[in-house]
Amino acid sequence: MSQKIREVMTERLVTTAAQVSVAEAARRMRDEDIGNVLVVDEGHVKGVVTDRDLVVRVLAEGKEPEQTTVADVCSEDVVTVSPDDDIEKAVELMRSHALRRLPVTEKDQPVGIVSLGDLAIDRDSRSALADISSAAPNS
Repeated sequence: MSQKIREVMTERLVTTAAQVSVAEAARRMRDEDIGNVLVVDEGHVKGVVTDRDLVVRVLAEGKEPEQTTVADVCSEDVVTVSPDDDIEKAVELMRSHALRRLPVTEKDQPVGIVSLGDLAIDRDSRSALADISSAAPNS
């Protein structure tokens, strides 16, 4: 029997509303020691904003972080998986869409997130990515 997403996903989610400033989203990422925040509207995932989005779409473009909203810079074409999907589906989606993280949804509601690190730890705990992903933060 193949392994399911729910066995490797992280259930602790950090979400934000679309109209929150990217400066506030960045502070949440720092405080929670994470690299992405799910953009949620009425309980549904509407987008994802990553630390890379903040650098490429805000800082590099000279936008003002306190005046730029998460809605202005988040990725809106969200690819998700279900907790009951096989891990192989997450691997294929990450590969085909060049993603590092996938929101996990159940009945269109966010319930977790699965990352490359989660998969590396589960599939090859001796890999460099697994070591890095399971190490304590260096902040």
